[in-house]
Amino acid sequence: MNKSQLIEALAKEENLPIKKAEEVVETFFSDMEKALIKNQRVEVRGLGSFKIKEYGGYHGRNPKTGDVIKVTPKKLPFFKVGKELKERVDIHNYR
Repeated sequence: MNKSQLIEALAKEENLPIKKAEEVVETFFSDMEKALIKNQRVEVRGLGSFKIKEYGGYHGRNPKTGDVIKVTPKKLPFFKVGKELKERVDIHNYR
């Protein structure tokens, strides 16, 4: 499911105009992004949590040339699936 499909599903499920559903989804993602930029954890009960992980710099190799390259430190969003979602998905694998 992509963002457009999510907007359509929300509009249909809640009987909302597409524009209103789009506003809700955009606000949700925007607020999540702002929280992560502030290094805050975002938890959606029943789904999982998002947080920022910091990775240190290191020396790697260019796979084409074999040259050593310096990889700079970075921060990346990380998603940890919640127990409820993990169990629901796993149950569907056995049906």
